[in-house]
Amino acid sequence: MFNNLINWLEYQRDILDNNFKINSDDLELIESNFSNISNNSDSQNNTRQQSNLEFDKKRNATTISKDWYKSDNLTDLYNSINQCMECPLGKTRTNFVFGTGNPNADIMIIGEAPGADEDEHGLPFVGRAGQLLTNMLEAIDIKREDVFIANIIKCRPPNNRRPTNDEINECEPYLHKQIELIKPKLILVLGLTAVSSLLKMDLKMSEIRGSVLDYRNAKLLITYHPAALLRNPNWKKPAWEDLKLLKKMYDELS
Repeated sequence: MFNNLINWLEYQRDILDNNFKINSDDLELIESNFSNISNNSDSQNNTRQQSNLEFDKKRNATTISKDWYKSDNLTDLYNSINQCMECPLGKTRTNFVFGTGNPNADIMIIGEAPGADEDEHGLPFVGRAGQLLTNMLEAIDIKREDVFIANIIKCRPPNNRRPTNDEINECEPYLHKQIELIKPKLILVLGLTAVSSLLKMDLKMSEIRGSVLDYRNAKLLITYHPAALLRNPNWKKPAWEDLKLLKKMYDELS
């Protein structure tokens, strides 16, 4: 088990001796990007301060409730932001995909963005990839309704393209508020776009999956997006290892 990404990368370099090279500049960049992650008793205060700064960025938003960030439950949050038109995706979406599941879930699952099926129904992970996700959870004896599922952004990008940085930055405070309200103990991130967006780093899946990070007072795990598994069945074996780790950590909560 690794406390943060730096520990894991140093382990790769110093222990495994697998030609995984990291120079001092790389480590400085990693450390700066993870400056908000703390293992001490001040981590919750740091997260709250960071959230306040993020929410301040949207104080001038005109298409959401002025006090959206004061919501004390998911229903109020949804009602405060579901008419958002603060980025161009609001004009092209069919439905605002807020997220769904247990509002007190110990596990939160975060993907990249809604696709065509999700845009049509207003729910995350309802297409083929969503069915695979349901099957993956059931394989480790976790019911879909017991977790909370959301995406980095709430609106489908046209033609399922990757979200832009501006779109992510505009929408991400909503996700952070969801995390604050749900208070998950474990976060499973699906896919490279999602984890790169959360951690503000360009990463490779081979470098990041299998590690456990501290993120907003939760333990964060990374695995392949179900859509990627549909395209590349060879990745199902490492994804299964990630799921077993999630299950192990989940069982240890009780």
